[in-house]
Amino acid sequence: MQQLIATEPLKNFDQLPNTANVRHPVVQALYACSSASVWRGVNAGRIPKPRKLSPRTTCWNVGELRAALAITGNQGA
Repeated sequence: MQQLIATEPLKNFDQLPNTANVRHPVVQALYACSSASVWRGVNAGRIPKPRKLSPRTTCWNVGELRAALAITGNQGA
């Protein structure tokens, strides 16, 4: 069930504008890695830094993710 939840937001990722924001499960699915690996990738500079929308809401910019994926070729976090 967890895998279905993580891949569901990816269905429309290509149609999202570059100004859109996505949450952690989408980034995790894009890089096919664990939650901890997402944060290690952010700290290492392989994954763009997220933005805090509120104290409990963190998101990533779609345009920044696309640019980072194009550079890394989606080789994982």
